[in-house]
Amino acid sequence: MESKIKDLNEKLALAYLGGGQDRIDKQHEKKKLTARERVEYLLDEASFEEIGALVTHRAKNFGMADQQFYGDGVVTGYGTIHGKLVYVFAQDFTVFGGSLSETHAEKICKVMDLAVKVGAPIIGLNDSGGARIQEGVRSLGGYADIFYRNVQASGVIPQISAIMGPCAGGAVYSPAMTDFTIMVQDTSYMFVTGPNVVKTVTNENVTSEELGGASTHSTKSGVAHITASNDIECLEDIKKLISYLPQNNTETTPLLPFELRDEVRDVLSNIIPDNANKPYDMHSVINGIIDTDSFYEIHKDYAENIIVGFARLGGRSIGIVANQPMYLAGVLDVNSSKKAARFVRFCDCFNIPLLVLEDVPGFLPGTDQEWRGIIVHGAKLLYALSEATVPRVTVITRKAYGGAYDVMNSKHIGADMNFAWPSAEIAVMGAKGAAEIIFKKEINKAEDKEAKLKEKEAEYARLFANPYSAAERGFIDEVILPKDTRRKLIKAFAMLKDKKVEAPKRKHGNIPL
Repeated sequence: MESKIKDLNEKLALAYLGGGQDRIDKQHEKKKLTARERVEYLLDEASFEEIGALVTHRAKNFGMADQQFYGDGVVTGYGTIHGKLVYVFAQDFTVFGGSLSETHAEKICKVMDLAVKVGAPIIGLNDSGGARIQEGVRSLGGYADIFYRNVQASGVIPQISAIMGPCAGGAVYSPAMTDFTIMVQDTSYMFVTGPNVVKTVTNENVTSEELGGASTHSTKSGVAHITASNDIECLEDIKKLISYLPQNNTETTPLLPFELRDEVRDVLSNIIPDNANKPYDMHSVINGIIDTDSFYEIHKDYAENIIVGFARLGGRSIGIVANQPMYLAGVLDVNSSKKAARFVRFCDCFNIPLLVLEDVPGFLPGTDQEWRGIIVHGAKLLYALSEATVPRVTVITRKAYGGAYDVMNSKHIGADMNFAWPSAEIAVMGAKGAAEIIFKKEINKAEDKEAKLKEKEAEYARLFANPYSAAERGFIDEVILPKDTRRKLIKAFAMLKDKKVEAPKRKHGNIPL
């Protein structure tokens, strides 16, 4: 028995060494952790249980029979984060550049299947040169097996992808179908076709970083939800993200201990400027409402005219969607609509209540937006909120104009509670634009057209640019003092915690993709 135990220990030692010490050293030289180091750092101490450590590939051609590495380029298994069960796979760049083979894919599929059966998040740490070309269609089939499982797991368990090295070609579509993608600055990239192909086809000269680096995908394409400066920060981001999420779609995030006090926040009374056209930072409103230092922003550098992220309110995990007057006056456009719609749908999948903070002057006008399909993209956010069955609460802080008022979680599309501050302006459009249309003839006939316009503008504002007309119709449940917002919201979400909605029977809706 002693010799058999020795034999096992030797095999495991080889598995733990991956592609060998030289390749491990090269990984460290690039300021990257190895796959095993990443897993050990991510999970609670001593909680990792590996699955498939002794798996090897089955390829025989191109000299592959003589190149066998235990684990076959991916570390898979399960453990805990903050005591919560998670499944994880980490591609090992020291073994064949982390390339995906038939058996490599089988290992990933095995833990994905277990995650769905048990009902726990799946986390993928991607660092791979792509399909293992020596295996041909078998490696391509392996990718398809993973893609299929991504779709089957969608909305059932949270799926998180960390891009911690190269991720190119067909490999990008698995992270694209997961819920959150985190990229590491300077050491990771994602693209369907690389710089060489781009040069050949379009004659463009572009680097891997410019084409698909973390900065590109966090600011331009929106592919990356979060950007980390290094491996450690990336893994910390995953831990933080997991803390806001339930294990699966049948559970809710545990309520942290909380005792309700007066919860008055006087700071909220001094945020809205007297000048309705002057911007302010909606982050100040968010921080004045939520539990201290609990906001975790998603898609921070993309479509900055809308803010989305997780927070805690009275110990409860919530999702926040908020217009940002600091950027484009907080208008809805193509990118912000897509960004918010995706976030809303995630929260609805996993029973995370939604808070909408509204200060929106409308949709961004112009040929660029119309030609890019603002109609259909704006409809995505409208659809996502209308479909959401989680508790939904809106606070209108200032402007709520036109169709954007409807879209931003109005009472008319099923919001549960709608509050407004006294500074709220709920109208078809701004007072100036409305006066120019309604009183056009009077203004044109006046001797002092500018004075007449200001007079009519003030008249329209007095009648409509306030929260009271909407409150009289019941479209606003309560006009509240800003300082009372936190207390009102804590009570509203507590009241709504057992909300149940019976959706119409259907296979699924047809969201305007």
